[in-house]
Formats: sequence, C-alpha cells, structure tokens
Amino acid sequence: MQAKDEAEIADIVRSAKGPLSIVGGGTRRAAASGEHLCTSGLTGISVYEPGALTLVVRAGTPVAEIEGVLAAERQRLAFEVPDMRGLMGRAGASTIGGVVAVNASGPRRIQAGACRDSLLGVRFVDGRGEVIKNGGRVMKNVTGYDLVKLMAGSQGTLGVLTEVSFRVQAIPEAEATLVVPVADAAAGVAVLSRALGSPYDVTGAAYDGRALVRIEGMAGSVTYRAQALQALIGGEIVTVAASAALWRAVRDVQPLQGVTGAIWRISVKPTDGPVVLATLGAVPHLLDWGGGLLWVALPDDRAAALALRDTVNRLGGHATRLRGIAGVPDVHPEAAPVAALTQALRHQFDPKGLFNPGQLATA
Repeated sequence: MQAKDEAEIADIVRSAKGPLSIVGGGTRRAAASGEHLCTSGLTGISVYEPGALTLVVRAGTPVAEIEGVLAAERQRLAFEVPDMRGLMGRAGASTIGGVVAVNASGPRRIQAGACRDSLLGVRFVDGRGEVIKNGGRVMKNVTGYDLVKLMAGSQGTLGVLTEVSFRVQAIPEAEATLVVPVADAAAGVAVLSRALGSPYDVTGAAYDGRALVRIEGMAGSVTYRAQALQALIGGEIVTVAASAALWRAVRDVQPLQGVTGAIWRISVKPTDGPVVLATLGAVPHLLDWGGGLLWVALPDDRAAALALRDTVNRLGGHATRLRGIAGVPDVHPEAAPVAALTQALRHQFDPKGLFNPGQLATA
C-alpha cells in the first residue's frame, strides 16, 4: 500500500495487525517480510534556502529531483549519493528517505562525512503511530537520544521517515584526479594513505586496479594541489569530465555491475582492505574510502560467505551482503552487548515490532 501523506502513514501504523515492510524506491536491498508500506507518495521540497545552504524535503522525493534543484543553484548533497540500480539489477527511482535509512554515502565521505553528517533533522512515525520531530516533542524515556543519528542507517527499523532536512554544499569550481599505476591493492592503498596524509584536502581515494585520488575547489588551488600531489605520489592528472566519470564509476560500483554471484560490502580499517582481498583470491573488487570500504563479488554459496565473515570478524570489521541468497544473514551479526542495545532501542520506538523485521541481524 502507498501512503499519500504523513497522517495516512500514522493511521496505517496504528491499525497494523502484523509486520510492515517499509519501501521507498526499491532500488537497494530487498524488502523485509510483511505488508509493504510505500513512502514514494510523500514527495516535494518543503523548504530550500540556497543562501542558508539548507534543504527540507519529504522522504519519498526522488534523489534525482533533489539533485536537479540543487544543481540549478550550483549546490549539491555533500555525501555523493550512490546509485545502486546497476549493481543490484533494479529499476525505480531512489528516494531520499531510503538514502537516509541506509546512510548511503559515496566517495566524498572521507572528506565531507556520511549522509548522517549532513542531516540536520528528521520527522518520522514511530511504532505507536505517533509523529516524532527532531528537537520537537520529547518522548518519555527517549530524552537524550540524537534522533538524527539514530534514524540514519537504522534500515527503517525505528520508524517511517516522512521528512528530512540537510545542510547542502556549493559545487566547487574545479576538480582533478590523479590516476596512479600500481602493482596491486596493497601498493594502491599505500599510495592512497600517502595522499590522505598530505595537506592537500583529498576528497576521493579509491583503488580499481589503479590508485585514484581526487581534489576539488577553486581552479587555481586545484591546479597547485594536483601538481603537489603528483610530485608526492606520481601518476597522471585528469580533469573535468574525465575526472567526474572516474568517480561516478566508483560511487556506483560500476566495476561489479553485471558480475554474477553474491555482492558484498565490507568495512574494515583501510590497511586491512588488501588483507581481506588476499584471503579471497582473484575476485572482482573495488576499494573506496582509502581502502576501508570494499566491494567484492563472491560465489553465492554458504561456504564462501562463512569464510568471508570469519576473516572480517578477525579484523574487527563488518560484511553485508547486498545481493545473493546463500544461507547466512545479509547483515553482519552484532556482538551480544550491541545486539542488546539495538533491541532495547527498537522496543522503545517500535514496541510491537512492526517495522522491517529481520533487517538488522543479532549474534
């Protein structure tokens, strides 16, 4: 069922007799079990003040629509929203509520932060069918929670987002990327680490078989910093459309699009990225965030999934399966203390357990 506004969502939640699967544009992970509650009817920009760099928008608004409005004022969402349709083999239009729900963040996270770091406020319907607004009504036993941080990345398990507000960013005058040939992932991450440790304000650091390092800003500054970085790490400087195309490919994980098997998103310390790859052998992969974010394609079987989880556990990271059906949970199981906290939060906001059952895994 598709709701047309916040009041209708609240009515649906209050009258629900069983689980609800919260759906936006349907471009990312598979929907949870339960009756579908689609938020794509909640569209439109409520407030946009370019001079104040602020945007308030309803949760079902397509990301492409928002990006178009911002671009007309030479502004953007700083966290570089990934487009997962090619990777996941889906159509549809990504919605801003879905982006917040999964805290979707692209290559610029290393410099500008994640989606949650640009998020200023939220409105959502909780599991009692009550409308909650960040900074507004205070709930019993909820005082002190940072609702913005809780909702970003909560996978729709704490409430149904209806409106979100952001701090936006001016589009820089210029960008340049250094493309550095390297022998392997370990050498690539070493190059990325040198660039990230420099004073040149890197906004992208990825490895796709080459080390890729991006800088952005005023034209004169970009030229100077690109040349200084080239003296530090070597490589070829590409600019304008060629640079932008490289980072769209990283953002949207294009090297893994069309690859068969299971798709995994792995988060570890940047220096551990090559360690994970070394245990997997020759598999399709892409590294972002200086080596701390890995995208890999593996055989879609239980043995491969368990071996990966074992490796990532030993390194203190997380591995989430975005595509595939092997017999392990999609979401990385939480340690017992974290799982207890997660369940306590879910009970606080969704006491009847309505929202997106199974979207967060426990140990």
